[in-house]
Amino acid sequence: MADLPITFKEELQLTNLGVQQASIGFASTTLESDRFICIRENVNNQNSVVIVDLQNPSALMRRPITADSAIMHPAQKIIALKAGRQLQIFNLDTKAKVKAYVMDSDVVFWKWISNTIVGLVTDSAVYHWNIEASGDAPTKVFDRHASLSGCQIINYRVNSAGKWMVLVGISQKEGRVVGSMQLYSTERGVSQPIEGHAAAFATLRLDGAPTDTQLFTFAVRTAAGARLHIIEIDHQASNPTFEKKTVEVFFPPEAVNDFPVAMQISKKFGIIYMVTKYGFIHLYDLETGACIYMNRVSGETIFVTAPHEQSAGIIGVNRKGQVLLVTVDTEKIIPYVLNNLNNTTLAVKLASRGDLPGADDLYVQQFNQLFGSGNWGEAAKVAANSPRGILRTPQTIEKFKNVPLPPGQLSPLLQYFSILLDKSGLNKHESIELARPVLNSNRTNLLEKWLGENKLECSEELGDIVRPADLNIALTIYLKANVPGKVVACFAETGQFEKIVPYAAQAGYQPHYAGLLQHIVRINPEKGAEFATQLANQEGGSLVDVDRVVDVFMSQNMIQQATAFLLDALKDNRPEQADQQTRLLEMNLLNAPQVADAILGNEMFTHYDRPRIASLCEKAGLFQRALEHYDDIKDIKRVVVNTQVLNPEWIVQYFGKLNVEQSFDCLKEMLKVNMRQNLQIVVQIATKYSDLLGAQRLIDLFEQFKTSEGLYYYLGSIVNLSEDPEVQFKYIQAACAIGQFKEVERICRDSNHYNPEKVKNFLKEAKLADQLPLIIVCDRFNFVHDLVLYLYQNQLFKFIEVYVQRVNPSRTPAVVGGLLDVDCDENIVKGLLSSVLGQVPIDELVAEVERRNRLKLLLPFLEATLNAGSQEPAVYNALAKIYIDSNNNPEKFLKENDLYDSLVVGKYCEKRDPYLAFIAYQKGQNDMELVHITNENSMYKHQARYLVNRGDSDLWAAVLDENNMHRRQLVDQVVVTAVPESTDPEKVSVAVKSFMAADLPHELIELLEKIILEPSPFNDNANLQNLLILTAIKADKTRVMDYIHKLDAYDAADIAGIAIDAGLHEEAFEIYKKIGDQGAAINVLIEHIVSIDRAADFAESIDTPDVWSRLAKAQLDGLRIKDSIDSYVRANDASNYAELIEIASRAGKYEDLIRYLQMARNTVREPLVDSELLFALAKIDKVHEMEDFLQATNVADVNAVGDRAYEDGLYQAAKILFNSVSNWGKLASTLVYLEEYQNAVDCARKANSTKIWKQVNQVCVDKREFRLAQICGLNLIVHAEELSDLVKQYEYNGFFDELIALLEAGTGLERAHMGIFTELAIAYSKYHPEQLMEHLKLFWSRINIPKAIRGCEAAHLWPELIFLTVHYDEFDNAALVMMEHAADAWEHSSFKDILIKCHNIEIYYKAINFYLQQQPTLLTDLLAALAARLDHTRVVNMFLKSDNIPLIRSYLVSVQDRNVEAVNNAYHDLLIEEEDYKSLRDSIDNFSRYDPIALAKRLEKHELLEFRRIAAYLYRKNKRWPQSIALSKEDKLFKDAMETARDSGKKEVAEELLSYFVDVGNKECFAAMLYTCYDLLDLDLVMELSWRHGLSDYSMPYQIQKMREQTMRLTALEKDNEERKKKEVEGEKIEAETPMMGIGQPLMITGGPGMMGAQPTGYGGFQNGMAPQGTGFRQF
Repeated sequence: MADLPITFKEELQLTNLGVQQASIGFASTTLESDRFICIRENVNNQNSVVIVDLQNPSALMRRPITADSAIMHPAQKIIALKAGRQLQIFNLDTKAKVKAYVMDSDVVFWKWISNTIVGLVTDSAVYHWNIEASGDAPTKVFDRHASLSGCQIINYRVNSAGKWMVLVGISQKEGRVVGSMQLYSTERGVSQPIEGHAAAFATLRLDGAPTDTQLFTFAVRTAAGARLHIIEIDHQASNPTFEKKTVEVFFPPEAVNDFPVAMQISKKFGIIYMVTKYGFIHLYDLETGACIYMNRVSGETIFVTAPHEQSAGIIGVNRKGQVLLVTVDTEKIIPYVLNNLNNTTLAVKLASRGDLPGADDLYVQQFNQLFGSGNWGEAAKVAANSPRGILRTPQTIEKFKNVPLPPGQLSPLLQYFSILLDKSGLNKHESIELARPVLNSNRTNLLEKWLGENKLECSEELGDIVRPADLNIALTIYLKANVPGKVVACFAETGQFEKIVPYAAQAGYQPHYAGLLQHIVRINPEKGAEFATQLANQEGGSLVDVDRVVDVFMSQNMIQQATAFLLDALKDNRPEQADQQTRLLEMNLLNAPQVADAILGNEMFTHYDRPRIASLCEKAGLFQRALEHYDDIKDIKRVVVNTQVLNPEWIVQYFGKLNVEQSFDCLKEMLKVNMRQNLQIVVQIATKYSDLLGAQRLIDLFEQFKTSEGLYYYLGSIVNLSEDPEVQFKYIQAACAIGQFKEVERICRDSNHYNPEKVKNFLKEAKLADQLPLIIVCDRFNFVHDLVLYLYQNQLFKFIEVYVQRVNPSRTPAVVGGLLDVDCDENIVKGLLSSVLGQVPIDELVAEVERRNRLKLLLPFLEATLNAGSQEPAVYNALAKIYIDSNNNPEKFLKENDLYDSLVVGKYCEKRDPYLAFIAYQKGQNDMELVHITNENSMYKHQARYLVNRGDSDLWAAVLDENNMHRRQLVDQVVVTAVPESTDPEKVSVAVKSFMAADLPHELIELLEKIILEPSPFNDNANLQNLLILTAIKADKTRVMDYIHKLDAYDAADIAGIAIDAGLHEEAFEIYKKIGDQGAAINVLIEHIVSIDRAADFAESIDTPDVWSRLAKAQLDGLRIKDSIDSYVRANDASNYAELIEIASRAGKYEDLIRYLQMARNTVREPLVDSELLFALAKIDKVHEMEDFLQATNVADVNAVGDRAYEDGLYQAAKILFNSVSNWGKLASTLVYLEEYQNAVDCARKANSTKIWKQVNQVCVDKREFRLAQICGLNLIVHAEELSDLVKQYEYNGFFDELIALLEAGTGLERAHMGIFTELAIAYSKYHPEQLMEHLKLFWSRINIPKAIRGCEAAHLWPELIFLTVHYDEFDNAALVMMEHAADAWEHSSFKDILIKCHNIEIYYKAINFYLQQQPTLLTDLLAALAARLDHTRVVNMFLKSDNIPLIRSYLVSVQDRNVEAVNNAYHDLLIEEEDYKSLRDSIDNFSRYDPIALAKRLEKHELLEFRRIAAYLYRKNKRWPQSIALSKEDKLFKDAMETARDSGKKEVAEELLSYFVDVGNKECFAAMLYTCYDLLDLDLVMELSWRHGLSDYSMPYQIQKMREQTMRLTALEKDNEERKKKEVEGEKIEAETPMMGIGQPLMITGGPGMMGAQPTGYGGFQNGMAPQGTGFRQF
């Protein structure tokens, strides 16, 4: 795998995410892009859709959705669902429906062809459904070609321009899968059928082409071979022609039926990925069609693929649920093409196209060759197209610059740049080099164009080059290159101050804003103010100190600008801005009070010094603002009295901020200082805050200053809203005081809240000229008597008349009563009444006068009122009373007059004359009063007549109530007098009904006999006769029969029914006989008297069919079946045949039934009649009559009759019946019972029914007719649901061989199914196990393996069990079984192959233990096979526990490259035991996962030197320098010790070892130490030791070398110092000559090339109103 040009890996396993294996397939799994996989599942009959996000597979989405298909959007969480013809698209993030539509035809395939369009394929056409279009309906694109008819659609693709479409389908023809495609062009509107299996569209930029070439590629495998075609579509004239490519596609010999299923194209690499059904991946070059690589990547079919954008590869899903990714290995593909394919041209193209490594040397060699031969144009192409820009270097540019320019030709350098610009863009060096000649030719527009196209890489150097020519272009370059200092300088120079702050914030750059602002303010105050505001209003806080900005403005006396800046800077109104707020207000109060007033009016600030500002406001004459800020009541009282300059409305509002006491202090102060000026505003304040301040205290305030006017106006504003009696009273007082009598009158009339007693007394004491307010109060509150006394006593008669005439005439009765009480002259009273004629309430007047026994006083007034045309009942009531008292013919008045109130007059008469009361009550129909007066005075006759004439049922109910003690006397008068006298039927009817309602039956009978039986107008009244009989039925049944015979006008039918309900059956029978209703009469006999015999006698006497039918039905209900049949026959009635047939059949009366049915057939042609007649003949065994009946015309249900005969065991009759209708199934069953087996099988064959076959088979088995049973069984076992019962039947009877013979015969049937092969396998396992393995090998693919496994397990057939589990892919179980039953089933090579395929890792370790115990010699082979899947630490621990590590030595060696600590430790132990120090040293050097210190400690005591040396080496590797050196010194390994000291890099370690060599006198090691640790030893130490121990000869070379190095360092240092001083002097000189920034100083850029001409000037003589600044100004 190390040399393969592709990388292949499993991205994830869908089954590991909980997706069911059965749900993974083309029909239920979709992959529209490399983002989502969508799977439809059905778990426990619950449908759901599983969405796997490939960017986050663990975040699995499962939605309860029922759909036929689901596809996810390529990039977003949008799902398209299809259920039948219903299409819907939902956004899962917003949980909203995007679109929905119902198609007219079924959608057989659909796919997202872009981010907005879904392609829909039906049986006849292809549609596009745009989710962003306004309409819901899909748009038809083209019709399907006839060549795709009957094909399964597997793909639909559209090219990037949307002009070409290809529809791909497959079908089975001639034993192979044939691919059919339809290529369609939207511009031409035509289709082309093509044979192909997979297709794709692509674009490719050919050499020298200005635009991409559109390509179409497809693959096909026919019977003749397989090919890949690449053709051009939509050729552009400006592009070179692409020649069609056709290449052979190789398929391995074993892949005979393989064919392409998917194709994806990598635009980045220009490579075609083609996937086949058998899991092969093919890589082809898009431009040349050359095959790059082919191999198998999946053992299962990859049924869906998509391009993988990130890796420019292909991603797909196979049937096992593996999500596989194949892409180009960018590091290995070019070497593979070069070394394996030997295709240099292809390698170069791939490297250039995909920017791939591996062909660098080829490009360099080609470039140098072309450049050396003078072919600079081609060399420029090679350099421009070099992968990863390996030739795009400054050195290449210099080479092209040094090439002499051919006359009349384009410069090679410009050719080089032109190719780069066409291909992509220039890098930093190329951009700079291109800019120079472009600027020299003054073509800055080209630079601007290239910058807009992002063709140039921007840098500070490029901007510096462009700046002299065009400041705006330079600004663009600086922005893209992120050079903030120079960007800010350019913004300032171009006057774009508003862009400085946003840019600085974006770039994270911090200019010196304060200095910049000060400079701007001096030259352009307006721009300065804007810039300052911008600085202060940044989100993270102000970029400049606010006080500093204000100081800048104030230094220039720019109050307005300072104010505008502070207003904007302090708009957040934060507490920390208190001083600045105070300063803003103070400067304006001192210089511009109107501005300060406006600021304070806007209430922008709340944190300033309020007392200070209040004082300044007062001094500035802003009293309103001063009051707003003062808190001390003394200050407030001093300022508030200046009402002449304060807004009254504001003052009123201001008092709302004061407390109650402060408010009263201020009001008192205002009234005290200037009452006339301030009274109006005080009243307004009192009015507005009356509820808060309290009305009583305000009244006291006004009364304190004795201002009735103020009190009047204050109370006048609240009196209409106040409910305080004191407020009302004080207002009346104040109004009286200032002469506002109309207000007094209004309040007295309209108010409901004053104290009337108090007001009345005040008004009486006030003695007003106009007494109208007093009159109003007394009238409203019923002080009329007091008023009359007051006016009468004060001789104010005029106001009495005014009162009754103008104010309230309705009070006249009370006034008259009062005058009568004071013994006023009657003439005055009469005169007063005459003045208000027609306006006085008569009832009250009469009551007042009557109470004083002066009623006759009113007679003239009443007569005058009557003469005036009054019809008021009260007038007539009064006159009636006067006539009754005076006995002036009252009876006539009461009878003739209709206008008086009968209740009132009747009540008045009750004690005076009851008869007059009766007349009045009768006149007014006062029922209860009349009943009362007549009962009380025993006037029953009057009452009875009144009740009959009144005809009121409610009144009757009241008087006939059982609690009425006068009821008997009243009833007697009603029966004797009132009813006989009445001639009105309705009134008599009401009386009768009332008697009925009162439940007085005996009284009612008396009344009715009086009316009916005695001569009267009501003798023939049917209703009364009915009522008399009914009452008798209810109260006296003995009279009923007599009434029936005496009366003739009653309703006989209704009365008979009621009599039946009352149990009077004989009376009812007599009534029916009397009216001749024979049917009803016999019904009474049958149903009520219940005498069948009397009914039979009655029928004989009448002898009518109806009577006989009714009698027959009764006899049938009484189960007198023969009598009933006789009666039906006499009646010739066949209507009740169904019931009669049922009852007679149950009773077995078939002989009598035949007689009835034969009669019935004469009138009724019903299947039931014929069927029952046929069955009755069968029951009495009249076979010949049956055959005659069947041959004759009939409507019998022969099948049903046959079934009944079959069920009753009448098999011979059933045979005749079934045979007559050719019912072979039932006939076969019947023949079985008649033991005609061969005929039964023949009939079963004709019937071809599973049930019949099963029945015949069972009988044949029971009778041991196995040949016939097998015939039946073969027709049964093809039905899977019948197989199990059939097997049980054979096994239950012990016919095992016959069962196997049957199943063996069944395997050769055309309809043989899996169940047959499975049951045969189970039968073999039970009864012939020796034949099982052969059967399994032949038919394992057609067997239900889980069921067969259970059978083998039950039979202990372990080899067969293992065979099945392996073929069922249950490798885990197979391995376990093989280990558990090793004696019978284990075989090493098979076990190893099975074990490799196991999924449960624990089985590996069980296998190792198994081999360790039973097959230790094969253990190494097993471990080698499992090495890639084992946990090596666990394996090592297993063998450590069992002390068998030497057994796995070769395994440890093979897996040590994984650098596992346990493996290393075990291997080290083994090497130490074997004393193999070389291998141990190699292991230590090559692998790091072990405990080096522990190993070193273990080895340092080893008896062998080399192991101790390894210990020292381990200490050195782990920087344990002292231990390593000490160990080396002990073994006198001084070279190792010196190397350890050198590697330590520590002076003290080296010096200690050097001293050791001196101490032991080892001079040679001393000298060697000086050079080994040359850099760690100090010269002074070496010289000292040499001098002290006489080692100068050994150290002298070292000392000489050290001295030489020191001398060279000093010389270099002196030279460097001189050069630095020289540069400083030159720098100071240049700095002295460079002008500092100042007003009027020109920029350095103005003196550059191209900038010498005059520049336009702006405000102040400078461009943009601001002096230019040097670009190097550091404050930026």
